[in-house]
Amino acid sequence: MSRLLHRTMHEAPHMAVGGQGMFIHMADGRRILDGSGGAAVSCLGHGNARVAEAVAAQMARVSYVHTGLFTNEAAEELAEFVLDGNPGGLTHAYFCSSGSEGMEAAIKLARQYFLEIGQPARTRFIARRASYHGNTLGALSAGGNAMRRAPYAGLLSPAFSHVSPCFAYRFQNDDETDAQYVQRLADELEAEFQRLGPENVAAFCAEPVVGATTGCVAAVPGYFAAMRAVCDRHGALLVLDEVMCGMGRTGTMHAWEQEDVTPDIQVIAKGLGGGYQPIGGILIAGHVIEAFRAGSGAFMHGHTYQAHPVACAAALAVQKVIRDDDLLGNVRAMGAHLSDALVERFGNHAHVGDIRGRGLFQAIELVSDRSTKATFDPATRLHERIKQQAYQHGLAVYPMGGTLDGRHGDHVIVAPPYIATKADVEMIVERLGRAVEAALAEES
Repeated sequence: MSRLLHRTMHEAPHMAVGGQGMFIHMADGRRILDGSGGAAVSCLGHGNARVAEAVAAQMARVSYVHTGLFTNEAAEELAEFVLDGNPGGLTHAYFCSSGSEGMEAAIKLARQYFLEIGQPARTRFIARRASYHGNTLGALSAGGNAMRRAPYAGLLSPAFSHVSPCFAYRFQNDDETDAQYVQRLADELEAEFQRLGPENVAAFCAEPVVGATTGCVAAVPGYFAAMRAVCDRHGALLVLDEVMCGMGRTGTMHAWEQEDVTPDIQVIAKGLGGGYQPIGGILIAGHVIEAFRAGSGAFMHGHTYQAHPVACAAALAVQKVIRDDDLLGNVRAMGAHLSDALVERFGNHAHVGDIRGRGLFQAIELVSDRSTKATFDPATRLHERIKQQAYQHGLAVYPMGGTLDGRHGDHVIVAPPYIATKADVEMIVERLGRAVEAALAEES
């Protein structure tokens, strides 16, 4: 019996012993096609020699220094690389060990920003229902994943409130144009500012493409520009959580590049280090940094492992491979191929209601009835059965439940490494098709 506290105590997870490229190697000799990069993490796949060499070299130089006294070359170089050209006015980076830690840093930075500029009343944050911002208490308070929030409801901060997501398949009215839908959501955000008092709101937080909670839901055109306008009207910050959808996953280095907006604070993680080391962080707009520089000059927040030399060296190597091998171009090309393949396989499927996403970040949503969009009974745990059937068919994907409201609804995320070929994409979709059919056969 394992002494590890696994995600579930009811069954043991499968033992992975190695990996190379698109495949994970199992203890029983099987090779599993990694169709989701874990949780959209392994952007370079497995066993990349350049990254492994960079990690080993950094460990031989210096493995750890505390940022209370020291900086290190790997962290400095990573910040310079990621922020080259000051994308969207982002000028500074803070590196930590996970996306949840990054979201906590973003929340605290936003709060302290308003202290620095003499607006101490701004303690409220607005986020969206059906969002996910991490598992630490502050990040969980910001998130709108009802299932994950429920056990800890009594511990979550009342400083956070939530408005509707931009989820057209589920919540846009049949007689509503995209522009009308955007206006309705902008009016709702405005109303929440007014309910809280605009002078009390620090920031609006959102994922440009929602990840695990609803499965690769992108906003309709004009949505983020409208939300930015509400924030600007009331002097609040825009925090964009790109932990899952950023760092190239949707075909551009930053998902916000496709939305005609720029954030004041951006949260990054998964694709930053590709799983080779635990790393996350925030990218910060110059005007926010200037407020600190003119004020206290110190961010009252820190972690023992922030700007960790080995983690930063791994992330720097990952980002250089993405650049040198033009993997963003491959994400765009293979993303288009993945979209076509999913539509060909599932476009007329009786139990696939929606196919959505961008780049190599796409999903299918399962329904019991396409015409009514009715979900399957949550008790059937269709998403879990699809995951297990996919594994039996030699595929790892990322299915989740609670798509609609935290309890009802099932979706499957497909987010392969950026190195995927056409043959890989076709194999993923073919195996996923067999897994879905097998899981549905169990249901009947």
